[in-house]
Amino acid sequence: MSDCGCDKARQDLEEYLRNEVCKTEHAEIREHLENCPSCRDEALVATTLTEVIARACKESAPEELRDQVFARLREAQATAH
Repeated sequence: MSDCGCDKARQDLEEYLRNEVCKTEHAEIREHLENCPSCRDEALVATTLTEVIARACKESAPEELRDQVFARLREAQATAH
């Protein structure tokens, strides 16, 4: 069975989305994504998930929640010693 490039594209997808592959590989993966709906969908899901996580990381927890977390951490540290 011959692979149409999906295995290679999926293996390198994360690095591709972060622009961490060399230009030759980047062009090959981009071309594959343009011609393969399945891999293109997977790339879209990965991109969307990354954007949602990045947005969530920029939000800060409510002050009351932060206080509770820090209080529990202090308790845990005090009982650990």
